[in-house]
Amino acid sequence: MPKRILQGTVTSDKNEQTVTVLVERRFTHPVLKKTIRKSKKYRAHDANNQFKTGDAVRIQECAPISKTKRWEVVTDAS
Repeated sequence: MPKRILQGTVTSDKNEQTVTVLVERRFTHPVLKKTIRKSKKYRAHDANNQFKTGDAVRIQECAPISKTKRWEVVTDAS
């Protein structure tokens, strides 16, 4: 099964080797037919502490690294 890749924005880089990434998805409401924005935060592994708050990044699923980290930063999203 392929690993999921998501694109989002770094909202926090205060932890060592960890960034918090906000991923936003848009979809049409099934009844109202209105476009809705939903967001979710993921904690991702950043081994070299190279990403800062505000950076656009891609994250990929991986084996659990800690209690809350199941994602790793792949590259910049630019």
